[in-house]
This record gives sequence, C-alpha cells and structure tokens, in this order.
Amino acid sequence: MIHGIDTSFIVAAELASHSRHGDTRKLLQSLNQGGDQFAIAPLVLAEFVHVVTDQRRCTNPLTMDTALDRADLLWNAAETVQVFPTANAISQFFDWMRKHRLGRKRLLDTQLAATFHAAGITSILTLNRSDFASFGCFTIHGS
Repeated sequence: MIHGIDTSFIVAAELASHSRHGDTRKLLQSLNQGGDQFAIAPLVLAEFVHVVTDQRRCTNPLTMDTALDRADLLWNAAETVQVFPTANAISQFFDWMRKHRLGRKRLLDTQLAATFHAAGITSILTLNRSDFASFGCFTIHGS
C-alpha cells in the first residue's frame, strides 16, 4: 500500500524534540517493514523545510542546509513515491474548495489531498485528521 504523507507527520518523525516523534517513527517503521511505500509531493517538502527552520515553531530549528538535506533524503528514498499535481488534481482541488466552502487556511492541505486522490492514494499519514477527513475518501493514520 502507498500512504500519502502530510507535512505534520514528517515534522514529527524527523524532529526528536517533537512530542509525537516516537509514535510517528514507530508507525513509519511498522508500515515500512510491511512493504508499504510513502507518497510525497513537492509541496510537502517545501512546507517541511519552512517549518523545521522556523525558530518560532521549533525549540531547536534545523539550519537551512540540514533541512534541505533531510528533505532531499526523503524525496529520494527507496520507499518514496514522488507524486505531482496533475490537471485532474487541480480540478479536484477547485471542486473540493467550493463544495466544502473552504477558506484560505485550507488551500495547501486541500491541494495536497487532491494530488493524493488523483494519484489513487487512499491512505494518509497526518497529525491533522480534520484537514483530510471531510473529503470522505481517505483512511487517516497517525492522528
């Protein structure tokens, strides 16, 4: 199975100081040992670097170089499936934004959900269940 990964989950898995670090690492390891793969979109990598280098969000923020190195490792890992927005994903994004009457704070998560949906991914690893539950097409883990 392929699981789409949200930024919140990657941040927790990568930062030892995060309160959910142990839980997320354990889940990733269990899924990986079961032969599962993990879908990552470029949007997630950029958001990851943004969050982990922000001293207002992290007790010990990573340097830009370290954050970029970690993002690069994730993107190129053997278990990573690289996914990209397609025309169908963008149409789904517009549809969900209108249908669910979502505001500007839901733009990026909705675009990510639409990208995963268009790629046939039905499972998401996130710490923010509510960002994806309303779409009704994903099994959500990690929250």
